Amino acid sequence: MSSIRPYRPADRAAVSEICVQTADAGGDATGILSDDSLWGDLFAVPYVERHPDLAWVVETDDGRAIGYIVATDDTDAFYTWFRDEWWPTRSAAHPRPAEIVTREDRMVDYGYTRMPGIEPNAAEYPAHLHIDLLPETQGQGLGRRLMETLFAELTRRGVSGLHLGIDPNNVGAAAFYERLGMTRLPAAPGAQSYGVRFQPAGD
Repeated sequence: MSSIRPYRPADRAAVSEICVQTADAGGDATGILSDDSLWGDLFAVPYVERHPDLAWVVETDDGRAIGYIVATDDTDAFYTWFRDEWWPTRSAAHPRPAEIVTREDRMVDYGYTRMPGIEPNAAEYPAHLHIDLLPETQGQGLGRRLMETLFAELTRRGVSGLHLGIDPNNVGAAAFYERLGMTRLPAAPGAQSYGVRFQPAGD
């Protein structure tokens, strides 16, 4: 039986690997890019570096990490840190492309364009998250439990709301977020966003 526990620094490599194995609309993205580490460098590792207290891991009885949730409670502050402190440590591994042609070019450029104010939903929904679960976790309610764990902590902190983006091709993810009571938010063409508001603790 799998269980949920707080993230530990020793989980970093496993979190990055799970990110790769679930990055292609929920499927394995290994080999899609020239450097698999780009997935984790954008969507997983910076969160556990900046906010290890907003990260939880799904662990099997034999101690394997098979899923996680990571988040920030302040998107604009996170992107300031990402731009000024995190991405400069990764830019040598991921040089900025001269022009945007491929999927990998778009992803690398994403790393270079994170900055406060770039996410239009951040003012009303300041938190955001990434959640990834390997197929063996399915059917155990672990995704919902991870989300509820994060929501409870954000509510305790007085965060007013959370947004997230998904790959429009990931139909299962859209249905999952809608079952959790999240609503569609405005998004750029080719993107899909959801949000949820939190009631202050005690209300």
